Amino acid sequence: MRNLLLKLSWFWNRLRCMSIPELAYRAQQAGGAWCDRIGLTGARKVPVANDLSRLHYEFDVGDRLDTAAYCLAADQLLLGKVNVFALHPADIGSPPVWNRDPLTGVNAPLLFGQHMAITDKPLVGDIKYLWEPNRHLHLVTLAQAYHLSGEQRYLDGVALHISTWLAQCPYLMGVNWSSSLEPAIRLINWSLTWKLIGGANSPLFNGPQGEQLKQAWLASVYQHCHFVSSHLSAHSSANNHLIGELVGLYLGASTWPAWAESAKWQAKAKQQLVMQMQLQNSGDGVNLEQAIAYQQFVLDFFLLCGLAAKQSGDDFPPAYWQRMESMMSFLSSIMDLAGHVPAFGDADDGFAVRLHTDPSFSPYQSLLATGAVLFNRADFAAKGQHFDEKSLWLLGQQGAQVFDQLSAQVLNAPIHLQPTRLDFPAGGYHIMGDAFGTENEIRLVVDCAPLGFLGIAAHGHADALSLVLSFGGQELLIDPGTYAYHAAQPWRDYFRGTSAHNTVRIDELDQSVSGGRFMWLLKARALCSQMSRSALESVFVGSHDGYQRLDDPVSHQRKIHFDVATKKILVTDDLSCSGQHLVEIFWHFSADSDVSIVDDVVLVRQSGKQLRLCMPSGKLTPSLFKGSEQPILGWSSPSYDVKYPSCTLRWKGVIKGSITFDTVLELSSL
Repeated sequence: MRNLLLKLSWFWNRLRCMSIPELAYRAQQAGGAWCDRIGLTGARKVPVANDLSRLHYEFDVGDRLDTAAYCLAADQLLLGKVNVFALHPADIGSPPVWNRDPLTGVNAPLLFGQHMAITDKPLVGDIKYLWEPNRHLHLVTLAQAYHLSGEQRYLDGVALHISTWLAQCPYLMGVNWSSSLEPAIRLINWSLTWKLIGGANSPLFNGPQGEQLKQAWLASVYQHCHFVSSHLSAHSSANNHLIGELVGLYLGASTWPAWAESAKWQAKAKQQLVMQMQLQNSGDGVNLEQAIAYQQFVLDFFLLCGLAAKQSGDDFPPAYWQRMESMMSFLSSIMDLAGHVPAFGDADDGFAVRLHTDPSFSPYQSLLATGAVLFNRADFAAKGQHFDEKSLWLLGQQGAQVFDQLSAQVLNAPIHLQPTRLDFPAGGYHIMGDAFGTENEIRLVVDCAPLGFLGIAAHGHADALSLVLSFGGQELLIDPGTYAYHAAQPWRDYFRGTSAHNTVRIDELDQSVSGGRFMWLLKARALCSQMSRSALESVFVGSHDGYQRLDDPVSHQRKIHFDVATKKILVTDDLSCSGQHLVEIFWHFSADSDVSIVDDVVLVRQSGKQLRLCMPSGKLTPSLFKGSEQPILGWSSPSYDVKYPSCTLRWKGVIKGSITFDTVLELSSL
């Protein structure tokens, strides 16, 4: 009964987030699914593919890559060992069992995909773990190993994985046909795999069996393109899913221009991608889902599609590339000396492709390394630090040479280590600090952004006026991350809630009101009223209205003052109200930090750096939490489905009427 009530509550909340046009669209979508199911629509009959043997592909990587590392990674894949989130490795079988969740072992049935309840764990297991291997990022690794070594076993591995997937995941059946984003990401990785093995002329397709595999694969490509084109996300779901779907459709149509529909699919995808680049990313380069990991995700989509278009002579307009450069500039500005970026918003370790074998690979630095070459930006090269494997596969040896030249500019002119922009008012973020790009760098990033994108703000966190702080590349104040989407509800609620961020919570309520795991009903609105800078200081003032909904409304204004000479940060929280309220101020520290309280002064030490926090007024009582489950506090999540105990400081007390709290943060080197 409880589960039924929860489902009904979610359904009602979801309806409340929809406009009348969206309700009409959803009804049409439901009707379309039934038409697909009974065969009135869809692509069960596939037209004959045109000859593609005229198309040739080159990857100019020279001898810059470690072939043995790719072969080692591919050998693990041949054994059925694939890294999937917290499973290192997951066993998907050899041959793979594609409809089995490697985390729980649940085998999802081959029911009509669009009607399957993908969050029903007894039915499908953990859908994230099931979907991930089916995106076929690992297929590219097999193809890379073949491309570099020429060894037949890797080509045979590609054949095994493709043929078994086609046999076990027939068109429209099973969870791999339940969401348009999944076939779209498969198309992206199939495109790379196809090109790496030599396209239609690959030895994989020699002989009758090879020809049969090629035709079966091409038929599925057609069905994938048709499905994605017919089921593009819209309205409140038109977020990163729509971008990924359009990129998959573009690459599917342009890699395999084998049917009459291909040109139409390609033009449709291109036209909408040009629009979505502007609609989903602010003019100053911030992705409007307000989630840094999703900024990386969609930026990679845009990049892969843009490069493929350039190479085929179907380039995107200048505005597309200009907005992409702005997105990279934002990442560069929030990245600290050691390459860390804040974990604002949701993160699920989603990648469009995986072109590397290096375990220390940083997707953010990789994007900047690629962007350095594309946009002739020495400052991007400084942050990217080196021309990584992924950048080499995408831009070749010529790109590596350009990167080396830009890196030389950085050595000769350290000005390139300075951020080119500190304020992103449209996106809602501001950077404060000093000595950028040096061993004494202080970088503080303030979040005064909207909650998220569109009606449900699916991937936003209730983190208004929070901040993160690094000193000399050491993360001292952090955003704890996301943990997992489908974990027990209290964990999902915690990591996206206000208490998991460096800000103020009132009456143990989040700033915004949740309606489900990917849905917010009432959204706090944040406003920056001052951001001023001089050689001596910088001052931020912002507020939000999230607690105006209370019977006794509470206004929260936060002022952050950074004194350049003393390296002292004063955080002033003004709370305006009439009645009595419980107030909590949270500070979250890196899992690597040593944290202690001495006479109500909090000392945080990490790798030769120290942060001292105190509240001179003594109006609130400090407590430290580490790995607490009652209440849930003192956790950080560095990657999806992984969490570690880490220290959290909570100042707590009861107020009556308006009040001001000052928190002093002092930085020093040990």
